[in-house]
Amino acid sequence: MPGIDSTVPVVRFTDQRLANGLRVIVAQDSLAPVVAVNIWYDVGSKDERPGQTGFAHLFEHLMFQGSRHVGKAEHMAIVQGAGGVMNGTTYFDRTNYFETMPSHRIDLALWLEADRMATLLDAVNQENLDNQRDVVKNERRQSYDNRPYGSFYERLMAAVFPAGHPYHHTPIGSMEDLDAASLEQVRHFFSTYYVPNNAVLSIAGDVEPRAALAAAERYFGPIPPGAPPPRRRDMRVPPHLGTEVREVVADAVPLVRIYFAFRTPTYGTPAFDALEIATQIAAGGQGSRLHKRLVRERRLAQDVALFLLPLVHGASVAVGWATVRPGVEPQEVERAYLAELDGLTTSLATDDELARAKALVESAELGALGRVDEVADRLSMFATLFDRPQLINEQLARYLAVDAASLRAAAAGVFAEQNRVTLTYVPNDTAVAA
Repeated sequence: MPGIDSTVPVVRFTDQRLANGLRVIVAQDSLAPVVAVNIWYDVGSKDERPGQTGFAHLFEHLMFQGSRHVGKAEHMAIVQGAGGVMNGTTYFDRTNYFETMPSHRIDLALWLEADRMATLLDAVNQENLDNQRDVVKNERRQSYDNRPYGSFYERLMAAVFPAGHPYHHTPIGSMEDLDAASLEQVRHFFSTYYVPNNAVLSIAGDVEPRAALAAAERYFGPIPPGAPPPRRRDMRVPPHLGTEVREVVADAVPLVRIYFAFRTPTYGTPAFDALEIATQIAAGGQGSRLHKRLVRERRLAQDVALFLLPLVHGASVAVGWATVRPGVEPQEVERAYLAELDGLTTSLATDDELARAKALVESAELGALGRVDEVADRLSMFATLFDRPQLINEQLARYLAVDAASLRAAAAGVFAEQNRVTLTYVPNDTAVAA
């Protein structure tokens, strides 16, 4: 593995566990009087049982509906009243919650997170469940069911991963499962996964590490550990789909758009690092191959994209699309898009392309390392997913070490016809009439 570049800022941190199993990571950065508190729970949509999809995302909402000592919706008001910001997110592999506060309010942020870890179930009643279930269902309608092209995410994941695989469904869950969720099921899900021995707490910013650790011990230490979470199902899949999957979707969309998906190596592998650079060469901004060829020169597409969905079990996913310009044949756009991907597999990227792609990645990585909220989030991420928070100081070097040969090899292992999902959205009669 590449060493740490001395020109890149090094994040120094402490890493300890409380007696109840909570992992506490503290990184001091006194440049500004702010502190980021970030907690990752090692639970995501992949941990949901059949018939209970959407539970992890449901808790992203329930976690802001009060606990024993915090009233409904007061968490947000308390943080904002103290001059801070907060939020939570859910993904296939994790759920996280975070606050960025003036550094002298660190105790408040820690107390809020500890109170809902310890006592959230005191506030989870049928009324709250029904209310937040409706909120999530409305979010699903707005983001998936009633949005142009909104179903692509679910369709692609379902095609890349077989039925029954934990990545087959997306974190939003299904309407049917949300409707069927009982209070007992929801409470059991929380008790199983939202426990100190299944969490990483990272604190970054204007704090003294020993004092921050003592504060974490003060608020989280009394929380008893939970039982070890259930063993996960075997999530291994073959490296390739084994066939091309094609689907045409007639929907209320303004223009034809062609989506592509490919099964890739998992996040954290050298091949994934190489593919990150490859996606920048292919679609990273207006100087990329896809934008230059399809949008600027040949004027076949309105827009193009290619990016990776990082997943850590079995496989990750490369996703791309091209929106077809009016009057252009979709087949011509598809051929042109795939020709650019094929070019990544057959010829070496130029020195200029590599330099440009790495500059884009380096700018993004250095920008993240300069923000305490991103530092806290990455420490939690690397500790949760890989048990190696020190990856925060190694990841950029890994990207910069990618050469043309490793990039071509990684692309050749992914961008193949027998590993491709092609999903074409076409306007239906309603959209045409509109």
